[in-house]
Amino acid sequence: MKRRLVLAIAGVAACAVALFALPLGVALERGYRSEELLRLQRDTVAATRAVDLTAGAHDRVELPTSSDQLAIYGVAGSLIAGRGPASAGAAARAALRSRRPTGVVGSATLVVAVPVLSGERVTGVVVAQRSQRGITGRTRRAWLALGGLAAGVVGLAVLAAVALGRRLARPLETLAATARRVGEGDFAARAPATSIREIDEVADALNRSSRHIHELISRERSFSANASHQLRTPLAAMRLELEGLALAQDEPLPEVTSALAQVERLQSTIETLLSVARGTPQAERTSDLGVLVRDLADRWHGRLAAAGRPLHVQVDAEPSAIGMSPAVLGEIAEVLMENALVHGDGAVTVTVRRVGRAMALEVADRGPGFGPDPDAAFARGRGSGHGIGLALARSLADADGGRLQISHAGSAPTVTLLVPCAESEPGGGEASEDPQPGRRQRPGR
Repeated sequence: MKRRLVLAIAGVAACAVALFALPLGVALERGYRSEELLRLQRDTVAATRAVDLTAGAHDRVELPTSSDQLAIYGVAGSLIAGRGPASAGAAARAALRSRRPTGVVGSATLVVAVPVLSGERVTGVVVAQRSQRGITGRTRRAWLALGGLAAGVVGLAVLAAVALGRRLARPLETLAATARRVGEGDFAARAPATSIREIDEVADALNRSSRHIHELISRERSFSANASHQLRTPLAAMRLELEGLALAQDEPLPEVTSALAQVERLQSTIETLLSVARGTPQAERTSDLGVLVRDLADRWHGRLAAAGRPLHVQVDAEPSAIGMSPAVLGEIAEVLMENALVHGDGAVTVTVRRVGRAMALEVADRGPGFGPDPDAAFARGRGSGHGIGLALARSLADADGGRLQISHAGSAPTVTLLVPCAESEPGGGEASEDPQPGRRQRPGR
């Protein structure tokens, strides 16, 4: 902004100076020429007083001493004395006809012709020529003075523009810094008031928005705390009841054991969702993808086999540590498997491969796909993974530095989770590669 402001003001100042200085320079040049022509005419009139053309033929006409080139012509236009062409020029003829002094401006000289009168009769004409070197020098000095003045004016305009730009940019920079702090979660940040009304209006709007967002987040956190308390209490009671049933029997029923596992799973899900919603840093920020895949296969092999659907695990690259907390990664993986079980068909394939500096976890099945509008899967959250769904799974991935997307939406669909390796920055350039080369990448069920 400062650079554009300086260029704009400097350009306007330069145009204004040019519009003023150029006509003034031309006017000064013409004025110097007219002044010199009048001076030459005055000197020539004075010279005619010393010229006598009424003497006899045996008397030589004498010219007065002058720094100009003088010549005397008769009424017939022939040269009588002095230096000049043999016949009178246009200025001399005009002076003879009009009986008045005549001036002509040449390319390099000034010419003045003054008639010589004797009584009421014109007896000849005196022609004087003077070089314009003096006028050229004065004109050059005038142009230099105007150029210096113009440079000074433009320089002052630039200095004023720089000062103005700094004055305008400083509050905007402060406003931008405040906006960044608010975006980073510091809702106590406030933009200070300035003396510029428009910037103050933006600052006031930002401050009001910051307070409003702070109030909304405070209410959301309060609601999350209350909701977690309300959910934990019945879950704890349910768990105690199930554990009591298990202890009351010598051999716990499979249903009781399964119900206990589901309660533990639900408690873990609630803790993970609340932690992500509150922005609480996870204790562990890295996960072992190999361990996850093995655990996933152990948990889901039986469920899929009971539905008559095989589970295949394909590891195309050595699993490495990835930059995502185990709890979040586990929740997303569970949603993908639940989505394949409920909405898919046929064999389920879990693939692990490397994409640049990221690892890709893909879950595919032989189902019909996501239909004509795959975006609706994320928009509507049709997945039933313990009430989380694909929409919330994508939110969990985004919040923890990963990316969840539908890499193939047609028949035999594939859902891919991209997570940067632990040694690379989340959201790195390589992680943005197409997870399915040769397939059209689409944004999600």
